[in-house]
This record gives sequence, C-alpha cells and structure tokens, in this order.
Amino acid sequence: MKTTEKNLTKKRELSEVEKAECAALNAIYKAKKKELGISQEKIAIEGLKANSQSAASHYLTGRNALNIEAAAVFARYLQVPVSDFSARLAKEIDRLSEDSNSNVGEVRQPKQSFRYPVISWVAAGAWSEAIEPYPAGFSDRYEFSEYDSKGPAFWLEVKGDSMTSQVGTSIAQGSLILVDTEVEAAPGKLVVAKLPDSNEATFKKLVSDGGKLFLKPLNPGYPTEVFDENCRIVGVVVQATQKFHY
Repeated sequence: MKTTEKNLTKKRELSEVEKAECAALNAIYKAKKKELGISQEKIAIEGLKANSQSAASHYLTGRNALNIEAAAVFARYLQVPVSDFSARLAKEIDRLSEDSNSNVGEVRQPKQSFRYPVISWVAAGAWSEAIEPYPAGFSDRYEFSEYDSKGPAFWLEVKGDSMTSQVGTSIAQGSLILVDTEVEAAPGKLVVAKLPDSNEATFKKLVSDGGKLFLKPLNPGYPTEVFDENCRIVGVVVQATQKFHY
C-alpha cells in the first residue's frame, strides 16, 4: 500500500489544555462579536494576515492550537487580556516581554479598552437618563478609549476655537472629547452643558466666582456664561485626543 503525503503529515491532536483555551476563546468571541462589530473574516484577514476566514475559525473551533501571536491578535480584537482565555500563553507573553533582548513588542497583552459612540452636539444637548446608553441607530461611528466610564459616555468632536488658548489647557477644533455623564461636575472641570436658549450642548470650563458658577471658554476672546438653575450639566470631559490637565 502506497504511503500518501497526507499520512505523513497527520495533524497533532490538541492537548486538553489547548482544547480548553480554544473553547474559552470561542465563548468570548460569540459573546462579544455583535457588540464589537467584528467577524472571523475581519480577525483572520486584518489581524492574522491570512487569506480567508478559516484561519480564525481553526483557532476558535480547536482545530489549531493557539500560539502567542494568534492569542495577541484575538485579545486585541476582543478587547480582553490573553489571560481571559489562556493563562498559559499570558504567562509566556509576560515572560518574553520582560526580556529586553526579545523582539516581542507586538505580542504584548493589550490594555483593556472600551467602545463609545461619537454623537452630534444636538444629541448631546438632548441627552437624558432616558437614553439607554446607546439604543439601536444611536450612532454610526464609535471610537475606543482605555477609560472605563462611571456611567454612559460618548465622544464629541470639538467645533470652533472657543476652547483654544495660548497658555495652559487648549483643546483645538477637530479634537475628540470623551464625556462621562456620571462624573461629578466640580469647579475647575471641563464640562459639556446645555444652555436654556440653545438646542445644542456647549463645551466650557466650569468655574466658581463669588459663590456663583460660570461656564468659561478657554479662549479669552469669547464671553463667559452665567450658570444658573436653567442650565444643565450633561457630563464631564475625561479625555481628549490631545493631552491636557485640569
């Protein structure tokens, strides 16, 4: 009987640990794929640099054992640490990362990140507790952040130059600001507020002077608004696409 090439290259059976890792990864993928808007094809082609969706499928179904590179790719797309599905590989990645002579920078475990919608200033002005945090169709654009919000949060794209300054904090037009609706709005914080005479939200610094609150632009060329009982704080700005300090 002729020995075929297929017989000579018989695939190694996965160990119980490797099977458990693939099963855990598959469970995470199924739980998060809809929320994150990802697919096996996206992970395979963009992340694993493969030619077809099957490259991701083989890891998820346990046909192929996970390795460090594949684990790091899945962790990045699923926004979880490798340790969530493979303690074995997580330890190996950490060990290699500590070795200054090791070229493994691209496979380090990713920090956890969170997905928030980018909304309009009108939508921000209409924000209320009735919005569950992101109903279907709420936004067609999402951005990620390592910030774990205290409550519903969203991104806004800065319009105009009222928050630019020659000194200190300056937020340029076109920057994205992340707004957390549950952070306490104390004087000195940058806030998004709703003024009674506008259907849009506004971005200002909340300041206190003589026992009264004001909404102050960082650009001195713009007027300061009195914050009275008809104004409403939508949320506090916790991050911007450029670094700043309160």
